[in-house]
Amino acid sequence: MLLQRIPLHDKHVALGAKVVPFAGFEMPVRYSSDIEEHNAVRNAVGLFDVSHMGEFLIEGPKALDLLQWVTSNDVSKLTDGKIQYSCLPNGKGGIVDDLLVYRLGAEKYFLVVNASNIQKDWDWISIQNQKFNAKMTNLSEGLALFALQGPRAVDVIKKLARKEIADLEYYTFATSDIGEVKDLMISATGYTGAGGFEIYVPNASAAKVWDALMDAGNEFGIQPIGLGARDTLRLEMGYCLYGNDIDDQTSPIEAGLSWVTKFSKDFIDKAVLLAQKEKGVSRKLVAFELIDRGIPRSHYVVCTADGNKIGEVTSGTQSPTLSKGIGMAYISPEYSQVGTEIYIDIRGKLLKAKVAKLPFVSKGV
Repeated sequence: MLLQRIPLHDKHVALGAKVVPFAGFEMPVRYSSDIEEHNAVRNAVGLFDVSHMGEFLIEGPKALDLLQWVTSNDVSKLTDGKIQYSCLPNGKGGIVDDLLVYRLGAEKYFLVVNASNIQKDWDWISIQNQKFNAKMTNLSEGLALFALQGPRAVDVIKKLARKEIADLEYYTFATSDIGEVKDLMISATGYTGAGGFEIYVPNASAAKVWDALMDAGNEFGIQPIGLGARDTLRLEMGYCLYGNDIDDQTSPIEAGLSWVTKFSKDFIDKAVLLAQKEKGVSRKLVAFELIDRGIPRSHYVVCTADGNKIGEVTSGTQSPTLSKGIGMAYISPEYSQVGTEIYIDIRGKLLKAKVAKLPFVSKGV
């Protein structure tokens, strides 16, 4: 498959990024080291280029009705300037994708979807739209997306955007100029738990905005950050990664996403998911931390002390903040209580772990 390039590919190469294939794109995985970049975001500020993400515009009198049907969360609760985390049930009890829904107006919504699922999501929503006829526009190829993350992100944005942007509440958005680039959508969102903003930029202005953010962040120690640190940062918060922790074979109830599954409305898979919620599920996604020294990885087997398999790791890493192995796994519900002792089979050796409470690391403000 031919890999796509994000608009600032050459700039990242010039910055020394190691570029790897990811979700159909050539993406910067690191510029210095994963740990250095991780710590820069946790303690100061970093800038991610996540322009591989997909963006759709859904408009018209039936836009809300379409989104109510295809997403698990209750879109009717949104007001202008608010954002909602949600997922797309697949009609078989699984998840097409997880996504963000932005309300631009009563008949205008902006969706942000995962890069690996852009075409899949577009096709799925288009099929469901046959009975609603909302206007759908795929904006993905024309937009860059930068994530300015970390406790000093607010100091950077104060230097560039109108002052109201720095005061945005979590999961809200507004528009502002950045330098000579007009009317950019800026949201108080991110995938790191360190606080910060995500900025949507037309491709033609991407270099100007990137440079402005990097220049403004110099005094606060800003660094460009790759996908390697993005993964360890999100895992320390317990944020699901599509393709690892959730996919077409996992349900929102199994994945601990009941909080974005609202049964007060009608939506795809409502009946099957309600039955799961009422009757229980055969596995649950849990967080765990290793007590013994080791690094858990995806697909490692989770066992009892006597070696009986009770589940499988979906994501795992060495936490740079905690200096211990952490991860997430689907396991039998009877072992899902916080504090329960479990074992991870790492190359034939059973390493002791315990079910942990999320987030692993306190969330930034």
